[in-house]
Amino acid sequence: MLILRHSEVAQILDGHELDNIRTVADAYRLHAQGDTTVPHSVFLRFPGQPRNRIIGLPAYRGGEKPAAGMKWISSFPANVERGIERASAAIILNSLETGRPQALIEGSLISATRTAASAALAAELLTRDRRPDGLALIGCGVINLEILRHVRAALPGLKTLSLYDSSPQRAAEFAARAAAVAPGAEVVTLDSAERALAAHGLVSVATSAIEPHLDLKAALPGTVVLHISLRDLLPESLLDAHNIVDDVDHAVRERTSLDLAVQAAGHRDFIAPAIGRLLLDEGSEHAFTPERGRTIVYAPFGLGVLDIALADAVLDAARTQNLGVEVEGFLP
Repeated sequence: MLILRHSEVAQILDGHELDNIRTVADAYRLHAQGDTTVPHSVFLRFPGQPRNRIIGLPAYRGGEKPAAGMKWISSFPANVERGIERASAAIILNSLETGRPQALIEGSLISATRTAASAALAAELLTRDRRPDGLALIGCGVINLEILRHVRAALPGLKTLSLYDSSPQRAAEFAARAAAVAPGAEVVTLDSAERALAAHGLVSVATSAIEPHLDLKAALPGTVVLHISLRDLLPESLLDAHNIVDDVDHAVRERTSLDLAVQAAGHRDFIAPAIGRLLLDEGSEHAFTPERGRTIVYAPFGLGVLDIALADAVLDAARTQNLGVEVEGFLP
């Protein structure tokens, strides 16, 4: 059993944002082609603790180099006040020959990276008709910092960053980190989510909200909203938008904004093709063409196959670079 620690995962992933985006894109294409197995995530919740949860995401990726495993990730938002990260995770990869676990990988960075790569992929794909010169970030945590890193790699022309967080202190601290990630960009801190939503044609929403609280009225015409945290936008605001997901059956559950919108509307007609299909249809007569001036909301539920794809790439790199700790006698 090879164990990869956080520092080793960071060493492998650091500076490889475009590679991460390609890995995620390839996984989405395989998923759209039916060459994956992605059961619904399992949510473990605790009585009297509505904000805390642990999620299990098993998955199989086919293709030329199949891989299978599971991510086990916790989200305890109060950890931020304790001075530790909100999320922690572990990923197990299994041999497809014997089924035996072959690697245990610290998964929080992989999870954040695959989320950010998915967001950056969507940002690049959905803004091709009108590239933004700025990015608004609502929620100043680890996920949006990784999203900034990956979006900047995919869209290097960003000149302005507009930030909002419910904690002014967190926003100020994030501003310093954002300036280091995007040197030369102007960094502006705003006093409301609505002002951030109205600031640019590209917005990333990544908070720990558990109930919708934000509508899309302030958004500029044609804005692309990366709704990464899934539960911030008011359901009724989605009915007039183009809604792009990673998998409809996954996205419309667990009281996401889309789930609530479907319950209210009684149908899914306002949900556009999934991102994997958009990638497969690129350049064809079936390519997705958004209605000019209409808001586009990208809300990926977070498919476990992305974690497995990225973890498998990390494992290959670790073996090449002789990283990690080999534990003998773990298995009988």
